[in-house]
Amino acid sequence: MLIELRTETQKLKESNEELQEKIKELKAEKNELRDEKRRLKEEKENLEQQVKSLASKPGFLSHPSAVGAAFTAQGQVAAGNKLMPFIGYPSVAMWQFMQPAVVDTSQDHVLRPPVA
Repeated sequence: MLIELRTETQKLKESNEELQEKIKELKAEKNELRDEKRRLKEEKENLEQQVKSLASKPGFLSHPSAVGAAFTAQGQVAAGNKLMPFIGYPSVAMWQFMQPAVVDTSQDHVLRPPVA
């Protein structure tokens, strides 16, 4: 009877040690995940700041006379006081330079109800 109790005590001690080791491993993993979460949060904040700084900068617009001169066909002379209207840069999306509130479509159904 005493031998059985000793073996059971030994098994319980071993399982207790294994559980303690597992707890230490899980705590280390938890700390690693916490560090990674903090790093990702900082990276997200940096990216948001970059997006805000890009959104707040006005787009590059060249002088209208330069645009008019660039788009006139060869052999044609642009009139001195008549400028070509600025259409936009071909094949360049301009929506990315607009303010986020202008591009937001989440409230369109309230602000502009459907006509049909």
